[in-house]
Formats: sequence, C-alpha cells, structure tokens
Amino acid sequence: MAWMIRDVPKDSRPRERLLSSGPESLSDHELIAILLRTGTKEESVVQLAQRLLRHFEGLRPLKDATVEEMTNIKGIGPTKAVQILAALELGRRIHQSGCADRYVIRCPEDGAKYVMEDMRFLSQEHFVAIYLNTKNQVIYRKTVFIGSLNASIVHPREVFKEAIKRSAASVICVHNHPSGDPTPSREDIDVTKRLAECGRIIGIELLDHLIIGDQKFVSLKEKGYV
Repeated sequence: MAWMIRDVPKDSRPRERLLSSGPESLSDHELIAILLRTGTKEESVVQLAQRLLRHFEGLRPLKDATVEEMTNIKGIGPTKAVQILAALELGRRIHQSGCADRYVIRCPEDGAKYVMEDMRFLSQEHFVAIYLNTKNQVIYRKTVFIGSLNASIVHPREVFKEAIKRSAASVICVHNHPSGDPTPSREDIDVTKRLAECGRIIGIELLDHLIIGDQKFVSLKEKGYV
C-alpha cells in the first residue's frame, strides 16, 4: 500500500498547510507532494517529492525534464510525471503572458532582463525571437531554433514569418551561450548581418541581437553589427 498525504502527520500535511497558511508558505517539495498525491510503500509522498527534487537538483532543472527522465525515478509513473510537467508549463505560460502584456524593451538591458533567468542556465543554444509593436511592447516570443548557431540553419524566413503573422513592427533576436561567456562568434555576427539586411528589405527592423551568458550579455547592436 502506497503512502498517501493522509498518512503524513496532520500538522505536516502540505494540503492542510496550504489551506491554512497559503501556497507561499509551502516549500518546493511540499507543493510537488500535493501534485504527486501518493508515495510508495517505502516512503511518504513528501519524501518522494524531496527525492525527486534532489535527483534533478532543484526546480529549474526539473522544468526541462522529460516524462522518460522522470519515470526512471522509482515511485514516479507516467501519470505523476505528466501532472508535474503540466503544472510547470502552466506556471511558465502565466509568467510569459503576464510579461508580454506589459513588458517594454527600450534598450539592450531591458531585453536581456526579459530573458536572462529563462536562458542563462540552458544546456543547449536556444535562438529566440521577441516581437514588438510600435510602442516597443512585447507581443510574442518564440523559440525559433535549438542547437549550435549556423547561418544556414537560422533562416530569416523563420524569424520574419512570425513577425508578419503577428503584425510586429520590429524584432529582437536572442540566443544563449551555454558556456556562460557571451562573446560573439563569427557565426553570431554573420547571422546578425543577414537578419538585419532581410529586415530592412521587408520593412521589419531587427532592433538587436543579444547573446546571453551567465548574468552577462552582449548587444550586437552596441557592437555595430546591426
């Protein structure tokens, strides 16, 4: 018989504590325990949640985990894995839509701040396009490509197709360097020049191309490449 939340002492039950003190009073593993609902024969649901977080070394790596990676953990089946991923995705969407409703990018620092926490820990390069209206407000954000940056792979049509669809006035391109060093490579510069030229032709300005490192960034506009 698996341990359930009701098997945990009443004053330690995450659900009851959430009802009495609010969700902000719970730790990360207690919130995850509510999603898991049941533990295993050997451990309570709270202990299972703690082990899950230890395995992935925190919430941030957990949000990038796959169902397969989660189900490799004893006590985590497909249903539990799907529930966790769904909750994390809802949180991400709420955060993204809230930022998009009000976030204004007027300088490279604004753009870097908008993506820094999402991108500085990524283990692969992600190429992201941020679409702005005439007031420099973010109207949409899209990951265009994942992998090593290459001018033949990051094609301008993939960037500007979405800009046309969203009636964007301008676009800011961003990608991360997993090494943490945002120094631009030759490929970074070539891609930037190509995108800037295409933007001029179709009338949708490339405002900047930002390279994100670990709490550092480089603006290719400030470097004179846009």
